[in-house]
Amino acid sequence: MLFRGVSSVNMDAKGRMALPVRYRELIQEASAGQVVVTIDISERCLLLYPLNHWEEVQAQIDALPNMDPSSRNLQRLLVGHAMDLEIDGSGRLLLPPMLREHGRFEKKLILLGQGRKLEIWAEEVWTARRDAMLAQTAEPSGETAIGLQSISL
Repeated sequence: MLFRGVSSVNMDAKGRMALPVRYRELIQEASAGQVVVTIDISERCLLLYPLNHWEEVQAQIDALPNMDPSSRNLQRLLVGHAMDLEIDGSGRLLLPPMLREHGRFEKKLILLGQGRKLEIWAEEVWTARRDAMLAQTAEPSGETAIGLQSISL
């Protein structure tokens, strides 16, 4: 199962976000409509995982040594903010207030497919971040990450 593409969606006043049918069907197939949403630790967005994929991620996080301060911080942030959610009969997710606050969500949201997960962004935050990434990519720095040198687009 792979999430691809970008979609614009609205969130209502109660914090419910309608999922596009293509994503809803993938989540229904993979995890019977059960998802986990948590914060992204480096961006002002949320990460949405079908439950079965989140369980794999959490197993990796749980395996980290909790006496290591960096590992413990990662565990606190990702697992501590993880919320189990279920797609309702109308194809919506109710995003908890604390998660909405982290993402600075208002009405317009962006869903960004990232393979095994979706990123959920406030539209204005995503637009600014996307524009910054495009500007950075356009600047000739002369350096290309080793892993990117073999990709042909």
